[in-house]
Amino acid sequence: MHKLHKLLAALLLFLCVLASSSYAQDKKPTHSPQVTAIFERLKTLRSLSNAERAKVTRQLALEIRQLPAEPDKLSAALGLSGLSTEGDFGAETLQEVATTLAQALHEQPQPAKDGHPAMPYTELASLVRYEHVTAALDDPQFAAALAALEAEDREREQLDFTLTDLQGKAWTLRELRGKVVLVNFWATWCPPCRKEIPDLDALSKEFGPKGLVILGISDETSDRIDLFLKRQEINYPVLLDAESAVHKQFHVEGIPKSFLYGRDGKLAAVAIDMRTRGQFLRMLESAGMK
Repeated sequence: MHKLHKLLAALLLFLCVLASSSYAQDKKPTHSPQVTAIFERLKTLRSLSNAERAKVTRQLALEIRQLPAEPDKLSAALGLSGLSTEGDFGAETLQEVATTLAQALHEQPQPAKDGHPAMPYTELASLVRYEHVTAALDDPQFAAALAALEAEDREREQLDFTLTDLQGKAWTLRELRGKVVLVNFWATWCPPCRKEIPDLDALSKEFGPKGLVILGISDETSDRIDLFLKRQEINYPVLLDAESAVHKQFHVEGIPKSFLYGRDGKLAAVAIDMRTRGQFLRMLESAGMK
């Protein structure tokens, strides 16, 4: 599933809920003008400047909270959450988004899937754990999702891998202890991934002499990546994970994702989506690099 963006996942959730809803039986589903307008604005968020995008994201969060408790509301809240972490739109914006998603889940609890928390609970837990917002949701699935993320981070701290870059050089994570290592999962088809590459490349040049190593991991073919590199310069190593084995080790189900290891090999920070230069700099600071 890691090749599905969170917004697509939200739409899939909406279709599943819609299929089982009462108004989906024997009649064509309809949406209120307010709901239709919200989904249309979600589609255009990426085209806005960062300042305008933050403003509209906050407005949408508030408008979604005013919707009645029905499938549309949870789908819209989830879609907005997936888009709200693509950059730095401010803590207040993210808090409004988290509050909206928590409210929607409180009104429309979702069934667990195969003994695991439903995806919207994991989305909310990710906002709380990695974006440092709060969520007032007294739900066992939400608590389980938070515990699962904590367990995954403990697992990531113990992981090791060896992958080969485009030039045939092997890179082993644990052999880089003593360096600050940023492991970035990305793909050429992913717009947020492409957007953060220039900042990653600049940071690699600036902090490489101070001990920073950036490893870009893709599960695409070398031919496809080589074609992309003819248009986009990347000077840090790009590693090939053709079988997605390392993606699975890291529990990567959406990209971009970045995991920062300090010089002691411990996990210092996690980015669940695209980061700006300023956000990456704050991550590096958490690993003692300035």
